[in-house]
Amino acid sequence: MHLSNYLFFTTTCEQALDFYTWCGLGQMTEVLRYGMNGMPVRNEAMRGRIMHAKFEGPGILFFASDNDDAEPMRGSAHILQMNDRHRTEQLFERLAKNGNVTTPLGIQPWGDYYGKLTDQFGVQWMLNCSV
Repeated sequence: MHLSNYLFFTTTCEQALDFYTWCGLGQMTEVLRYGMNGMPVRNEAMRGRIMHAKFEGPGILFFASDNDDAEPMRGSAHILQMNDRHRTEQLFERLAKNGNVTTPLGIQPWGDYYGKLTDQFGVQWMLNCSV
């Protein structure tokens, strides 16, 4: 058994996944689009948007899609367990671009270097570096 997150966007899935690629998290390794290659489309405004995508990178695996009935992101966060403080700072800075930092990076009571943010697409990220 393996648990992976599935992110639902309304119309910005491709932009979000491009952003995560730019941040250095990985890349889309599979993509299906509404109305393309035999995929159904129930709403013409969704034609060509992402129906299902797989996003992978070193230690990263999640799925995402556009859904015109998607609820806003809430109640969940991606936590990245890291072991390189410089890489943690670099990734945190990139993910925070046009987003909202809710806990600035810093040493926490449990002794780790940790920060939390909500990115420009409404996805919450927690970065925890144990060194």
